[in-house]
Amino acid sequence: MKSSPLRHPVKQARGLGAAKDGVGHWWVQRVTAIAMIPLGTWLIYMLIAMMRTADAWHVQDWLTDPMAAFPLALLLGVMFYHAKLGLQVVIEDYFHAPRLKYTLIILNMFLCFVGGFLSILAIMKLHLSLQTPIW
Repeated sequence: MKSSPLRHPVKQARGLGAAKDGVGHWWVQRVTAIAMIPLGTWLIYMLIAMMRTADAWHVQDWLTDPMAAFPLALLLGVMFYHAKLGLQVVIEDYFHAPRLKYTLIILNMFLCFVGGFLSILAIMKLHLSLQTPIW
């Protein structure tokens, strides 16, 4: 069935394209940004408190505490996921060659997930292995 010339072109475009997914992507990006506010504030407060003592033992005790390791891992996971979402939007908006665009999106996804995984793995390793003194 051919569209009538009296119909507006928007009528034909409804339900098509990225508009079906875009709102979910936008919301997740905002939620991760909001989650980073208290977690980032907590990290800055803890770093300032640790700089006041400047003692390796204090840092070691802090990393062995699960109340510090969990929020730090959560912050890094949220940060890498937020970065993945933001860079994906930039790539989709500014790269128009399909092969380059999809290559960059896959590379972005891979690097962000590997970076987040390695960061959380490093925190877990430090948290679990610092049962003996480091000096």
